[in-house]
Amino acid sequence: MTSMPQNAASAEFPERDILGTAVTAISRDEAIALLAGRIAERQFTRVTFLNAHNANVAAADPDFRLALRDFIVLADGVGVDIASKLLYGEAFPDNLNGTDFVPQFLVRHRERLKVGLIGARAEHGRAAAARLAVLAPQHEVVFLHDGFFSAADESAVLEQVAAFHPDLLLVAMGVPRQEMWIHRAVAPGHATVSMAVGALFDFLSGAVPRAPVWMRRLRLEWLFRLGLEPGRLWRRYVVGNPLFLARVALQRLRGGRGR
Repeated sequence: MTSMPQNAASAEFPERDILGTAVTAISRDEAIALLAGRIAERQFTRVTFLNAHNANVAAADPDFRLALRDFIVLADGVGVDIASKLLYGEAFPDNLNGTDFVPQFLVRHRERLKVGLIGARAEHGRAAAARLAVLAPQHEVVFLHDGFFSAADESAVLEQVAAFHPDLLLVAMGVPRQEMWIHRAVAPGHATVSMAVGALFDFLSGAVPRAPVWMRRLRLEWLFRLGLEPGRLWRRYVVGNPLFLARVALQRLRGGRGR
């Protein structure tokens, strides 16, 4: 394994290599406590989630894979659980998908936080902020900017983020743009914890419906999403899932653990 990245939790929790990305093996309660501690200590931290799709992107993009070394990476979805079982003999302690984990964290964190949202379409971001404010009214939740700003506008957007300086900055720009932007542009002067959250704002706003609870319990939410948007997501799931499993099998053949 490489030396501990700036934001890694490996000093406190073990990591498992999934296609070259170190994923923290941590329970939901432990992850909530870890992030709460980082915020309380004002320790600048980057957080993201790894599922089969993200792992495929990282496996094919060395710059993205390198950037993820500066993130706490949480396990998201059945794919990385299958990989963990094949490579390490057991699943991750909990499925920490951002769509569920972020609201759970905010509801359970009782001390007031400043939460900033950036990304997605403006109407979805504003609706997501309103929804979080209802779910966790103890926090100050502010939508800062949509995710469609140009390079020329970036400085102004970052100034807006820094002026608010959230304890938790939620960034929803899609993979890998959101992680690469956090890695390149977001610094301690902007926020304490910056988290890449994918389609969270679309789900919270109701723009994209969630799968029924029974499908989520069976770990089939990906199938529901494929049915909703087959034209956009068929490559991610129909091609991507078998590709991910093939890559995991190859990693196991090559010795499994370690990058």
